[in-house]
Amino acid sequence: MNKFGLRFSFSTFGESHGKAIGALIDGVPAGLEIDEAYIQSELDRRKPGQNEFATARKEADVVEILSGVFEGLSTGTPIMMVIFNTNQKSKDYTNIKDMFRPGHADFTYFHKYGIRDYRGGGRSSARETAARVAAGALAKLMIGKLGIKIQSGITEIAGIKSVNDDFDFVADSEIYALDKDVEQAQKDAILEAKNRHDSVGGVVKLRLEHLPIGLGEPLYYKLDALLADAMMGINAVKAVEIGDGIQSAREFGSTNNDPITHDGFTSNHSGGILGGISNGEAVELNIYFKPTPSIFIEQDTIDTHGDEHKFSLKGRHDPCVAIRGSVVTEAMAALVIADLVLLNMGRTMDGVEKYYN
Repeated sequence: MNKFGLRFSFSTFGESHGKAIGALIDGVPAGLEIDEAYIQSELDRRKPGQNEFATARKEADVVEILSGVFEGLSTGTPIMMVIFNTNQKSKDYTNIKDMFRPGHADFTYFHKYGIRDYRGGGRSSARETAARVAAGALAKLMIGKLGIKIQSGITEIAGIKSVNDDFDFVADSEIYALDKDVEQAQKDAILEAKNRHDSVGGVVKLRLEHLPIGLGEPLYYKLDALLADAMMGINAVKAVEIGDGIQSAREFGSTNNDPITHDGFTSNHSGGILGGISNGEAVELNIYFKPTPSIFIEQDTIDTHGDEHKFSLKGRHDPCVAIRGSVVTEAMAALVIADLVLLNMGRTMDGVEKYYN
């Protein structure tokens, strides 16, 4: 399936080395001001080739809106956006066209479909996430009207963890670090791995603020379940924590519960979600990215005939995919929230009557 969401939904299309990638977004309410400069700015945050901590592939990632917008406003009809690929080097993959790259989806795609696009992974490439960022920018425009704010940053690289998270610092950091005091050590870890022709993993902290109470559809469309689904659907993500996450399993009820007073909750171990529904506190997640599987160290593999080989990879790849991946986590979170905001509008008769009266 290539579709995500119920009321505010999107589908993406395209491959890493195809002519273009893009997204079709359905359910955008009519009359939303479409700020194309903002959408482009979101793509600029994710685009490759910006510094030594990202792939050298240079793509302008210029987005074009083909439908669903008239005189700067959404019309309520599907919005189609396209991003043309301009800097492919498909020849870098000809030497491994019959071989499976360890850590990639080559093996599973081939056995599932009986055919695969070996040029940079085709559909399974993280290149596709640019289309998600474009769709997520639309969702951000919509939920921004409600005062909802989504931020992310790098909280850990190669085991080097931030101590003081500062989301205001992220925009000034080449690696979107949350803690200026450990940023240089995290940078050094990335470059050290890169110089060894290796890669390194990382952890993204995501925060959603000013959510209304009540977002989430029990029992099978819960806010936490949807966020986890959205994050796990991002390339290279291997784990997601909400609130205290794993630490919750090591606590007692007396220390893990969030006491409530007339002024609100006195702690936020739950990460802003109770029973799958937002409780008005900030929703907080940690998203764990594995090291980029594209490395330049000789590896063992097999080909499509089952024969064993040693091979060396060519191409241009991120030494730490978590950095640009952090922008994608914001986009996917925004898409989840936009969908739930629209679903929640008709959950009470008061809401229905307010609209129709």
